[in-house]
Amino acid sequence: MSENRSWLSIHSLLAGESGGQIALMGAPLAKESLTPGRYDLAPDVIRAALRRLSVYDLETRTDLSNLRVHDLGNLPLADLIPAEALLPLSAAVSRSSRQCDLTIVLGGHNGVTRPGVHGTGSLDSTGLLTLDAHFDLRDTDGGLNNGNPIEALLEDGMPGRHISQIGLAPFANTRKAHAKATEAGISVRNLTECFEQGFVRIVNDELDRLAHSCSTIYVDCDIDVIDRAQLPSAPGARAGGISARDFFSAARSIAAHPKVRCVDLTEFDPGMDIQATGALTAARWVAEILAGFNARKT
Repeated sequence: MSENRSWLSIHSLLAGESGGQIALMGAPLAKESLTPGRYDLAPDVIRAALRRLSVYDLETRTDLSNLRVHDLGNLPLADLIPAEALLPLSAAVSRSSRQCDLTIVLGGHNGVTRPGVHGTGSLDSTGLLTLDAHFDLRDTDGGLNNGNPIEALLEDGMPGRHISQIGLAPFANTRKAHAKATEAGISVRNLTECFEQGFVRIVNDELDRLAHSCSTIYVDCDIDVIDRAQLPSAPGARAGGISARDFFSAARSIAAHPKVRCVDLTEFDPGMDIQATGALTAARWVAEILAGFNARKT
């Protein structure tokens, strides 16, 4: 058969049947966003974009054709506020984590991170790594939103020393949030550190730091950590963020770490997308996560 007719894409790896080492679920949470948008569209838009990516990476000669991903579909979260999404999303991640070695959560806005962490394991033994331009430490007295999942987790009892935040941007956060992070013992790595020391190196260092004291690790990949010029479809992205290429390399390193049990991708708004730039970036992130997981076996 002609290769044009037998194109094997990343989307070809998705299967509805149970089993397999990797699970994928959509978490289309969009309500109570500080920057209202159509985050609820993201999971299906990303899945569609996976059809445009090959299973073969010529740079590393990685072939993903033997992987199978259990696609759990989208959870019914689009009409829920973050507080209401806690139980259904954490329960889904918990079930998936018991059956699979890695769970991929496609948000939705950053409000999915708190339920995802709760579903991955006990807060006393789970580490959280965030790639994000923002602390997400806004006060919760006005309710839960996509600007306070880390604050909510601290209030839930997660030790600050179990949290690493990478990519925090200048002029995008408050003095109060920075003070909260410092007081809680959160490891804070800003953009200048990422550029001077290497983004992937810092990611690996923080993964190792968390692995020393945590049995499992959850990773939140907020896509607004990328430079806004490269990703205009992330409402929170700022000029001067990290490159998309560094974001991809970090994703592969993250998924290769044996203690990483769940990863999420958040804050992609298809309603703002330009010529599928965001969709293809998010889809490439999925491909890199799969490639990183595949490296665990080699």
